Amino acid sequence: MFRSRFRDFDWVLLGFVAVLSVLSVLEIRSATAMTKFHGFQQKQIGFLAVGLVLMFAISMVDYHRLVEMGNWAYGVSILTLVAVLIPHVGQKVLGARRWINLGGGLHFQPSEWVKLVLILAAARLFWNIVAGGRELSWRDIAKAFALIGLPMLLVKLQPDLGTTLTYAPILVVGLFLAGIRLRQAAILILGLSLMGGIAWKSGKLFHGYQQQRLTAFVNPDTDPKGAGYQIRQSLIAVGSGGVWGKGTNKGTQTQGDFLPIPYTDFIFAAFCEEHGFVGAVVVLLLYFLILVRLIQNAQTAADPPGTFLVMGVMAVTLFQIAVNIGMCVGLMPVTGIPLPLMSYGGSSIIFTFVALGIVMNVRMRRFVN
Repeated sequence: MFRSRFRDFDWVLLGFVAVLSVLSVLEIRSATAMTKFHGFQQKQIGFLAVGLVLMFAISMVDYHRLVEMGNWAYGVSILTLVAVLIPHVGQKVLGARRWINLGGGLHFQPSEWVKLVLILAAARLFWNIVAGGRELSWRDIAKAFALIGLPMLLVKLQPDLGTTLTYAPILVVGLFLAGIRLRQAAILILGLSLMGGIAWKSGKLFHGYQQQRLTAFVNPDTDPKGAGYQIRQSLIAVGSGGVWGKGTNKGTQTQGDFLPIPYTDFIFAAFCEEHGFVGAVVVLLLYFLILVRLIQNAQTAADPPGTFLVMGVMAVTLFQIAVNIGMCVGLMPVTGIPLPLMSYGGSSIIFTFVALGIVMNVRMRRFVN
């Protein structure tokens, strides 16, 4: 039975993921070679190993049970997000309180795992709507906004705008799959736009440094040594790579420590400098193939909750890819959203692999009634 289940495992998807993971380790090694962070690639290998084990483990648990646990997991997640905001519990780094210190050099970032919990909780909510055979009502929409909005508010208070934004795609794809009508969507977009505009004018929507980043995104030259520095250095790194790149350990922006945190937020810019346009195309192609496989798995899911789960993973992954790469090439403001499977970081890597484990879970049970 064990062998029969893993015969339906998406080995093609895992292959694409493995290639990106190898590129990640090699780029982290190169980007940190001349810095105090040298050796981080070894930690990344450890994160990948843990993630791989968890992916296979989570794929063996029936995803229907996971969906049923969504409400309990949601409650625990809210408690952890509240705990992070409490002094002496949440650890404050660079002005943001986002981690819980577990001791031994280990830190837990609850906001990263909330994405997974929200995918499960949203799947449960929208499954009940679809199973009832009724159209999406305004009351249902309000429930969905409350479900996603509460953790968004708590994470924004940390403050962590980047992670806050990653929750929104779960709501969007859930409403779409639940059959939101065009009129409802138009009213929501109009209402949210008006509320956003009012909040922006009042100065209460973003913190001061977040507003500076948005201003710098529009025109980096207004503050080239301040808020616009990261975008300018990233653009220089990407452009200087040319067609074939400068080669490993030869990127002047990366090795010269001009490009900020090249092993996390700006790893794509570092990769482009060393491997050029050709390297960038290879990475983008791998991401495209991964997203296509995710959509195919959603289409072949045995039931609506399976489709909701896979599409939730796809939506979060696509959003993070678009925002991070858009940030590196000057098409998006700097938000600190990691690039899936490429950026260094245990929370991001392990979340991605556990999410992929749920996708594999759905695929392995696609012929089960």
